[in-house]
Parts: sequence; C-alpha cells; structure tokens
Amino acid sequence: MQKTGTFTWQLDVIARHGLARENRLDLRIQEFASPEASKLALNSGAVDVAVVDWLWVARERALGRPLKFYPYSTAVGAIMVKANSPIRELADIKGRSLAVAGGALDKSWLIVRAAAQRRGIDLARQTRLNFGAPPLLYEKLRQGEAEASLNFWNFCARLESQGYRRLYDVRDAEAELGLTQPVAVIGYVFSERFIAAHPGTIDRFLVAARKADQILLQSDAEWEALRPLMAAAEDQGTFEAYRTIGRSTVPRRSIDDEEADARKLFRTLAQIGGAELVGPSKELDEHLYYRPSVPEN
Repeated sequence: MQKTGTFTWQLDVIARHGLARENRLDLRIQEFASPEASKLALNSGAVDVAVVDWLWVARERALGRPLKFYPYSTAVGAIMVKANSPIRELADIKGRSLAVAGGALDKSWLIVRAAAQRRGIDLARQTRLNFGAPPLLYEKLRQGEAEASLNFWNFCARLESQGYRRLYDVRDAEAELGLTQPVAVIGYVFSERFIAAHPGTIDRFLVAARKADQILLQSDAEWEALRPLMAAAEDQGTFEAYRTIGRSTVPRRSIDDEEADARKLFRTLAQIGGAELVGPSKELDEHLYYRPSVPEN
C-alpha cells in the first residue's frame, strides 16, 4: 500500500474487525512511498496485490503482462492552484510549472492530458512538468515551487481547506471524454499467475474488502477510529470532506457496466494519444477485469 493512500484506511478496518481471519487470509502489509513504487513491487512479484490505476493495468496487459483489475474507488483528483493565482482556466497553464502526482502513466494525468488535447492544449509539451509522490508535490505547491499541481483527491481536499482552488477536476476531464458516470479508475490489481496458484484467495480478499466498505458506509464511529491515520486532516472540515468523498467513491456498479464505460474511455484515449498513452492496443483487453466466483452483494 501507499503509506499516504486511502487503502490504509480500508486495511485498518479489515484488521480491527478481524475480516482477514474471518476469510482465512494472512495479510502481510508493505508500505511504499509512491504509486510507482507499488507498481514496481507488483511487477517484480514482491507483493501479490496492490491498489493502482486502471490505465496502467490496461497498458501492462497490452505489453504482455497478465494482470487483472477489480474496482476499488471512483475517486479522482484535480489540478489545484493558489487562490490568488493568475491561472484562471486550463489554457492559462501553458508555459507554467505543473507538478503531477505519480508518474507519466498515472491515470489522472493521462485523462487530463487527453481532455486538454481536445482543447488544443498539449500539457506534456507546453508546461514545465515535475512528477513525484503526492505528499512531496502537495508541499511544492504550498511552497511556491510549482504554479499548479495535479494531485490525488485527498490532497486536493486538504488544499481546499487552506483556501486553494480547483482549476480543473479530473471528473470534468472524464465528462469531456464522453463519460456520463465515473469509472473506478483505481482498483485492486493482481496477476493471473497468483490467481491460478492460490484458488479462491482473491475472492476471499474481495469479500473482506467489500465488508470493510459497508462498515465505512454505515458507521461514523469507524471514521473517527480511522482519524489517527489521517495525518493530513488537521481540521474538522478536511476530516468531514474525507468521510463524505470516501463514501461517495465506493464502486456500486456491476463489472459489466464498469467495463463498458472503461472500454469507451480507453478507445477515446487511444484515438487521442495513441500508443504513448495506452500502449499498442487500440481496444480494451476483454480479460482485464476480474470477475469473482463469489456473488457480489
């Protein structure tokens, strides 16, 4: 897990409620500083499951790496700027410094970049880019080392509580690319080899994860219990934003519906950005999504 990510919250609920033991699981947690480190660990076999973005998994499959994806969250971030920034719209960002959380293949960056291209804006060429871990880029924006920052939703919520404003939401970019409902662009990722070697293990893990989600949807007390993990929630407003957004981004659609919209988004990105964005495939791999044998509630 990423040390500052929301997956830590879900894993904490799983641990405190004994959901791993209940589902005959031995979860061994490894912490990483960034999404890129989690991806490297997954590809190297150092970990069996990670929460990473859907576009990266699609690209990896297109390159011949047999990974599977199951929806975790529909949460997305935004490009944030200071309240008094002269950057008022997306076009104003040209020629300025833009810090991007994650790497060059991060899902939010690719979606925003593709939507910007539809407006005739090439963010990769017309801005001074800096990629890095979300906490680092959060600080770069606050210290004035970046004029704008595309960061994850929880860091955006924290910045808003300090008076920063949203320049361009990734959800707006998704709408510009033709989506009417949010796709879960973040998910649990694991290899086909692991599924074959450990039959039923992923299904049991997903049962535990869905149970943890239900607990968080129904109980305010659970969020209070998680508060010590939310070092970024220095004030009540940020904490409440975490709780509200966290609940609203739990996937509720069927895998078939998710896949249909993901296929549409992938096709659009392939048309706009080509192989640089999505890899050699022009269509979403029909085997990308994992379908549990245990019925979903």
